[in-house]
Formats: sequence, C-alpha cells, structure tokens
Amino acid sequence: MALLADPDAPTEIAQRMARILPARLADKSGQVRRFDVEVVSEPFTSGTEDLPTLMRRIMERGRAENWDIVVALTDLPLHSHGHKLVVDLSHEHGLALLSLPSLGGLRLQTRARRAVEEAVLGLASWQASGAEGPQQPLLGSFAGRLTPIHPGPVGEEETADLRYVVSGLRGSLWVLVGMVRANRPWRLVPGLSKALAAALATGAVATVNSTVWNLAEALSAPRLVIATVGSVALMIGWLIVDAQLWHRSAEGSPEARQRARLYNASTVVTVGIGVLVCYVGLMVISWAWALFILNDRVFASMTRTPLHATEYWTLSWFVASIATVGGALGSGLESDEAIRAAAYSKREQERRHMLQDGQDDELVT
Repeated sequence: MALLADPDAPTEIAQRMARILPARLADKSGQVRRFDVEVVSEPFTSGTEDLPTLMRRIMERGRAENWDIVVALTDLPLHSHGHKLVVDLSHEHGLALLSLPSLGGLRLQTRARRAVEEAVLGLASWQASGAEGPQQPLLGSFAGRLTPIHPGPVGEEETADLRYVVSGLRGSLWVLVGMVRANRPWRLVPGLSKALAAALATGAVATVNSTVWNLAEALSAPRLVIATVGSVALMIGWLIVDAQLWHRSAEGSPEARQRARLYNASTVVTVGIGVLVCYVGLMVISWAWALFILNDRVFASMTRTPLHATEYWTLSWFVASIATVGGALGSGLESDEAIRAAAYSKREQERRHMLQDGQDDELVT
C-alpha cells in the first residue's frame, strides 16, 4: 500500500505514520496479512479541489504503480454537496482520500493515523472478501463522541462509494481549527522580521518617553484593553490588506461563498494568532527594557507616582500597543510573498498562486 501525501505537513504526518503503521495494521488484522507501507510525496491536489478529479488522479497513480491500496492525505479543506469532506473511500479501487483539516486541530497525528488504519483495514477486508458494496469502517476510534463526523452523500457517477463529512456550524468551526493548525500561525512571527524591527524600535523609544509614562499612568484598565484590541486589529487588518490575503470568490454559488468565508476566517484567525504572539513578545521585551533603563526618581518626578511593579506592568502593556502600531507600519516593508509564506501552508500558498495567475490571465485577455 502507499500513502500519497501532499508536500509539507501531510508528508511529515505520513512519514511519521509509516514507521508504526505496518505493525499496527498487521496486529489489528490478526496477523493474517502483511502490510508494506510506502510514502510518496507529490502535489496531487495541484490545480483542483474537485473530488471526482482528485479521486481519478489517485486511481491513475495507483494503477501506474500497481499499488493494492492508496491512501491520499492533503491539508486542503475539500467540499462535497455543501459539506466539508473528512474521507472519501472507493472500495472497488482500493482508494481513500483524507482531508486533514476536517480532523480538527488537536491530536492531529493520532487522529490521522487512526483514520488511515480504519480506512486501510476496511479496504483490505473488502478486497479479501470480494464483497459487493462498501464495507463501512468504524468511526469511533478517530472521530470520538464529540466530533461532528457523519456519513455524507455520494453521487452515482463518482469514484467514491463511501464518504464521511462534517456539516453545520460545529463542523465549520471544527474545519476552521484544522485549517489554522495546518497554516501553523506561529511561523508568522519570524516572517515579520522588518515589522518586528520597527515595533521594537518604536517600543524602545516609547519606554523612555515621559509623555508615554504619564499616559500609561492616566489610562484605566478598560482603556488599556481598548488600546490592545485596537492596535492588534490594526496590525491584522493592515497585514491582510497590504499583502492581499483576503479571498474573493469568482463563483457565485452558495458553496463557493461558503468556501470563501471559511478561507477568510482561517486567514483572520491565523494572522490574529501570529500578531497576538508578537504582542505578548513585545510586552515582555518592553518590560525587560523598562526594568533595565528606568530610574525610579526620574519616573516619580515626572508622573508623581513611585515606580513599583504595577507601574512597570502598566507601562510595558501600553508600550506594547504603541509598538504594535509601529510594527503595522513597518510591515509595509515586508514582501507580500514573505507574509504569505509565513501565514499559510504549502497547499494554501499554491492555491492562492493559481487563483492570482487565473485573475492575471483574465485581465490580459
């Protein structure tokens, strides 16, 4: 059998899985069959999100290599008949297509491994028995009681004969968490080097400014919270607008609009998490800088307030908000490609490149 994985995160998951999968499959099948697992990394989803097309590609790849069973893994969110796909199965052809974001954002490696195990065992059992019609694998071990995974509709002309999907608001939130997990938002922090440099410079100057001292002492906690929300929102909005991260669907169908909302929500959450990490880092650095540079007598003479732990905390909080605004301005120095590379998974980057190329072609014609 083969694990056909999109590059980047799906390949990493497949490679870790392949180390233990043969033994686990043999054990669960009662040692009646030996499983040799091969990992193949290639962008099989390139250029399309259409399920019949993807299943046909997987089937052709399996036939070319003479694989008995092929399980394909992608970190693209896939849709079918208004639902978000979890896994597509074709027992007749020994195929399975697994969309990783639909497994959620927690314990992804474990859930993916269990889903693959059940899919492979179901396909192998069907092949061994020569049964007619799909043999449904049990969903309990990888779905869990609280996950919104359930069987979904399959068209008569499709390669798949069994499908599991998530739907509804809870399903959308479940997939959203998985998409954000696939984007790995913590990578945005090193990707904003110029913006962080501008923020740190702004924070360093603000920390030694007596006007900032007085403002920090005068602001109440609710106003500091408002300053935090405003500066973070400004940074998020500026990054999305400046780097053209907002997705606009060229199609007018409800499914296309739903997909666009999901992509844009994942963009906001991904960038938001990255910016919040930067904000906390700026606060810690501002606090350390204030401890090093401030003099209690000078501070007290300017603010008429002794310099205690509360004043350090309030000042670093306010300075972090000021520095974040400076970072938003500095983010304009970053290239759009650098921000996209930091904010999105490999599959999402390629998808956006293809959308942009398509829009450019339309403008030329």
